[in-house]
Amino acid sequence: MNLSESMKMAMRSIKTNKVRAFLTMLGIIIGVASVIVLVSIGQGSSQSVQDEINSLGTNLLTVSVTDTDTVELTEETIDQFKKLEGIADVAPVVTGRVYAKNGETSTQVSMTGATSSYLSVRNLELSQGRFLTDLEMDLRSKVVILGSDTASTLFENQNALDQNVLIGGVSYRVIGVLKSVGTSMGSSGDDVIIAPITTAERATGSTSIGMVYAKAENENSVERAMYELLGVMTTSFPGQSDNYSVSNQEDLMDTMSSVSDTFTLMLGGIASISLLVGGIGIMNIMLVSVSERTKEIGIRKAIGANRKSILLQFLIEAIVLSCLGGLLGVAIGLGIAKAISTFSTLTISFSWSVTLFSFLFSIFIGIIFGVFPANKASKLNPIQALRHE
Repeated sequence: MNLSESMKMAMRSIKTNKVRAFLTMLGIIIGVASVIVLVSIGQGSSQSVQDEINSLGTNLLTVSVTDTDTVELTEETIDQFKKLEGIADVAPVVTGRVYAKNGETSTQVSMTGATSSYLSVRNLELSQGRFLTDLEMDLRSKVVILGSDTASTLFENQNALDQNVLIGGVSYRVIGVLKSVGTSMGSSGDDVIIAPITTAERATGSTSIGMVYAKAENENSVERAMYELLGVMTTSFPGQSDNYSVSNQEDLMDTMSSVSDTFTLMLGGIASISLLVGGIGIMNIMLVSVSERTKEIGIRKAIGANRKSILLQFLIEAIVLSCLGGLLGVAIGLGIAKAISTFSTLTISFSWSVTLFSFLFSIFIGIIFGVFPANKASKLNPIQALRHE
């Protein structure tokens, strides 16, 4: 019996038992669909994080202080940063949580004390008004810029510009509203209030600069600028390297990509377990099929069918079941992933290599788990098989 005849017999057997065939394929269908959906979500999340980091600017550098008692950034240190050749601009910040109130509406938000350079260094844009000036910083002016969410919360259906908000019982005038930047690294960039750094120090009770953002002249000078910043910090604070760090967006992206890849791999691994379970289902049903068709196998062997043809027939049945299950799983998985991207805020990133891999893996599973029942069928003694009831 040739391969085409074996294929026809396998398809005839599957058509005869449609419900059983579908239930056999169900494990493969769920497994393949799960792999495609979960990996698409994982890769989409990774891509979303990378886009968020890139939106901050690829030439952004961050000096972070973890212990402000031993590493105290002063105006003199900031001036040294500004004089470095590879640095275009510098923006020191202080942060803290404050309560902001307008009439009966109040909310707790993050207050950022910044200088006039903060807007360009952080690559932000205004939807209304203007940003801080150096004069307002020197005069400790009580002016603020609101994030888009903060403006919507405090001034619902109103124009926030030139209005007043109460922060710690003190009135501040709104001089600008930021364009929405969305959520980055798990925190909202729109739920914020920006004030002159000298004013924010008093409002938040924080007098220590915990972070400095620096903008390299261009993408090619980021590495050089990073080492220059490290040089200043090492000279200014010898022996305190554990209490501060200097990082760039590429370092952050590499770290987040590593975490996201691990997360995606974990999701794919969990989903792959479903494929193994589906393979076990195929093996169980094929063993039942061998048992039910023992007499048929005996008749075929009695009229001259050899062991190879019997083995091939049952193996082809297992492969056909896994192929059909894999194709249905791919279609369902892509459909679910598309529906998730359409009806939710999750970012979905399709990977055709993963889709192809999951389909080929389903075929591999069919071969592996189809070998045992096929081998069992091929070894049946024709006389004993004919006596089987």
